[in-house]
Amino acid sequence: MLVILAKMELIKEVLPYVQIVLSVLLVIMILLQQTGSGMGGIFGGDNFSSGFSTRRGAEKFFFNASIVLGILFGISAFIALVI
Repeated sequence: MLVILAKMELIKEVLPYVQIVLSVLLVIMILLQQTGSGMGGIFGGDNFSSGFSTRRGAEKFFFNASIVLGILFGISAFIALVI
């Protein structure tokens, strides 16, 4: 029982730092993703051709990495809520 309590205390101490690192990495991954729509799409411009493209190379890596980091951040937030 003492071992379990010691592990819980370690998780309580380390978890905020893990969440900070995950959130910074998640923001970086989202900001590094390239968009083909440009500023015209924000203001209602017609740019339908750029919305239908296949992700390749670095764009695919950043997309997948942001999904993984988002899931990990969600799991760490849930653990912090439960603990």
